Amino acid sequence: MKKLSIGSWAYIFNQDKPTTDFHVILHKLHDLGYEGVELGSFGAHPTPFSHPTKADRQRLKKDVADHGLEFSGIAVDLWGFKKPGPSILDENPTPYMAAFLGFTVFGADLGIKTIRVDAVEPPDFFQTSGMDPKLGFDRIVTVWDKCSKIAADYGMNLTWEFEPGFLFNKPSEVVKIVDAVRAKGNPNFGVMYDTCHAHMCAGVGAGQAGTKETLPGGALELLDKLKGKINQVHLIDSDGSLNEHHTSTHNPFGTGKLDFDKLLPALNKAGVPNDWWVVDLCFWPDAWSVTADSKRFLDKMRKQYAN
Repeated sequence: MKKLSIGSWAYIFNQDKPTTDFHVILHKLHDLGYEGVELGSFGAHPTPFSHPTKADRQRLKKDVADHGLEFSGIAVDLWGFKKPGPSILDENPTPYMAAFLGFTVFGADLGIKTIRVDAVEPPDFFQTSGMDPKLGFDRIVTVWDKCSKIAADYGMNLTWEFEPGFLFNKPSEVVKIVDAVRAKGNPNFGVMYDTCHAHMCAGVGAGQAGTKETLPGGALELLDKLKGKINQVHLIDSDGSLNEHHTSTHNPFGTGKLDFDKLLPALNKAGVPNDWWVVDLCFWPDAWSVTADSKRFLDKMRKQYAN
């Protein structure tokens, strides 16, 4: 049976009244019957800054367990490594890697098995910076190779969330990068298959610089190309639009265009190494109002497809 989790960032971004108290989130998710929470380690939610010691982290880990929940993963704040300033694509990415190491230790102390990254830079980075795209490709593969090995030291998987709002958002780029990092001896590196982003990248070609690239089979065809390379799943609908932050609009289930009766059986055959289905309501206004509906929808889906 699949386990249901939800990203904590849903309750701080674009909310009239952000839920900054993480304990309140745990309490509400427990009451709604979720099995997990995915930690957005930024802002007012737990970070290495708010929980600097092992004792702090043990208390947080116990608090989650006391609410009948587990951590399904962690999304970390590495967005400061964007030009102007230090970049993930610098010749010497030591600051990025040092920050990644800190978040990895933090996540491992919490018992988390999956840590999320993204490409940080915007889709038009090569056009605006003048960097050779091949050089940029080689550099991001190099840094994620090293980060994958750091994560492996702590028993963690590294998952890359590709999406329209960041560099390398074309289907062929996604496949090429995950293959290149894994070819360096990193079976723990993979992609996050977010149903919304997969549709926007493969079906719509949103946010792509230069020549648009889509797949005839859209998100399902991309899923087939990524079979065996997906190590985290985020589920949410899509109406085919971008939001004000230039990334996919995360529509509540049933309000978009995605066919979960096709996507979920295919995901079950994709070789994902965990049982988590993670709801992602990022940037959806009043996320709490659809949190219960999201669970009801996925409860039906897992009874049908995940027994």
